[in-house]
Amino acid sequence: MILNIILVALLFLTVGYSIYKNRKTYRSIDRLLDCVLNQEKIELSDVQEGELSALVNKINRIQEVLGKQVEMAEAEKEQVKSLVSNMSHQLKTPLANLSVYTEILNDQELEEKKKAEVAEKIKKQIDKLDWIIGSLAKMVKLEQDVIVFDAESISIRQTLLDAIDTVYEKLEKKGIMLVSETYEDILLFHNRKWTVEVFVNLLENAIKYTKQGGTIQIKVCSYEIYTEIQIIDNGCGIREDEITEIFKRFYRSREVEHIEGSGIGLYLSNLILEKEKGYMVVKSVYGEGSCFSVFLQNCKN
Repeated sequence: MILNIILVALLFLTVGYSIYKNRKTYRSIDRLLDCVLNQEKIELSDVQEGELSALVNKINRIQEVLGKQVEMAEAEKEQVKSLVSNMSHQLKTPLANLSVYTEILNDQELEEKKKAEVAEKIKKQIDKLDWIIGSLAKMVKLEQDVIVFDAESISIRQTLLDAIDTVYEKLEKKGIMLVSETYEDILLFHNRKWTVEVFVNLLENAIKYTKQGGTIQIKVCSYEIYTEIQIIDNGCGIREDEITEIFKRFYRSREVEHIEGSGIGLYLSNLILEKEKGYMVVKSVYGEGSCFSVFLQNCKN
């Protein structure tokens, strides 16, 4: 009889202890989950050694992963806000111009010659919109690795000739002389279509910021690993404190805001060169001119 009572008592004690221990564990886990929800750091000293300490380590790792994801999400959110804001700014001027030109064109008393002039201005604004939207699309696709970018071992001469051919009319219009030193046609690792766009951007900038009758030079210098292609102008130059700024997305110096531009070209060019394992640097003397150097990897013949 006494033995039965002792056994029953031990059973109650075991069950009671189990309930107590489970409740204590539950409260500990509940406290840990509150820390996670409140984004509070959990210290090992807050819990007893044993199974819970292993759980704490895992929870802390989860918190770190979630924290990084939150930071990335916030950064992406700010990038999107900045992109939308800059896109609105870039599109506002040509859209406003189109609105004005359309109103002028609707004037019934407007002479045919004047109508033709306004129609030409409308076409230029449409071309500008097309270029901006196209560049923005390329920029986003390159940033997100959406575009399959194939680079190969091809000659640099034809790439440069294609770029020069694209800007030739603008060179003639401003009376700018293009001088190219004799160079060996070597094989460089690049994508011709995209690299033409890089050189077109650099040449158009050189034309844009060089006065009527100025000079633009192209030099090709080959080294052990890379080949340097220089685009040199005797234009307005860049202030020293703006050298690193000009490669940022949508950046435009206040001094050239009156000159047509979007602030996308150099940023896009850098993205393209990164895909080709190349890079770009610039040297400039304010008021005297600039030299943009594109470095592309050499390939074995």
